[in-house]
Amino acid sequence: MRFAAITAILLVFLIPSTPSLPAGNPRYAVAVLPTPVINSPDFSRIFGGQNGDSLQLDPCGQIRELEFIAIPGSVFHIESAIKEKRAVVYRVTTDEYPYPTGKGYFIDARFVKTTDAMPPLRERRLPSRSAVLANLLAAQGSKYVWGGNFHRGIPQMLAMFPPQTGRPIPEETGKHWQLRGVDCSGLLYEATGGYTPRNTSALINYGSPVKIAGLNADQLVKKVEPLDLIVWNGHVMIILDRERVIESRLDCGGNNGGVEVRPLREALAGVMKTRIPLDSYKDGLINGKKCFVIRRWFDSGSQ
Repeated sequence: MRFAAITAILLVFLIPSTPSLPAGNPRYAVAVLPTPVINSPDFSRIFGGQNGDSLQLDPCGQIRELEFIAIPGSVFHIESAIKEKRAVVYRVTTDEYPYPTGKGYFIDARFVKTTDAMPPLRERRLPSRSAVLANLLAAQGSKYVWGGNFHRGIPQMLAMFPPQTGRPIPEETGKHWQLRGVDCSGLLYEATGGYTPRNTSALINYGSPVKIAGLNADQLVKKVEPLDLIVWNGHVMIILDRERVIESRLDCGGNNGGVEVRPLREALAGVMKTRIPLDSYKDGLINGKKCFVIRRWFDSGSQ
């Protein structure tokens, strides 16, 4: 099957109209759809490329400008507005993604509604342990998408940013255009409904440390609980039980990777070839070897 450009008519009932430029400060926006947040105002270049029907991808086949996808209800503060080819683009900040940047964060105005008054922040409610585990497994088999945290993607993307040539585009391109897939921390973020931090730079200190310094793989297996995180700055695996771990891995040069379940011992053995277990990530390098930590964040008293 091949994806043709989806017409706006088919999805018009799902797509808010483009608002005018903000007239005063401060101004706010609230996501009414899953909202791509990118580090460039040039949406048309990223979703269309030079020929109008391709994506702007890096050598590993990823849209590196994509930072994350904001959950409906997420609140943005609008810093400025830019008139782009297809719509107004807002430069924004948000508590949902509190990471410093020199490039800025940008959203397409059609994904949000604006207001002059500060709206209530999105309510963050942690699902039960069983629900989080089920959500993780529901994403199994999804593609790796840098910045992705909606494994089913955003179907409105092809109507918002239609390929310009009118020619059919390949099925896999169509899926990527809709941002179908998740990255490693996006897998967890989606499974918890946006409750957990979005980046591994925050997950390395999230929750409480599991004391693992100096232990071997067999000893580590005995210490973990479901939903513990095996994490370092750049990647996270989520423990399903003492037999399995789930992760989304980038396979640069292969099929681009994706979400898979692996035996826990196998995963630990692979990590420990190049990294050593430590109790705190701030301890950094030991004898020139990189580290990883295990963090326990889910309250054992929860369901």
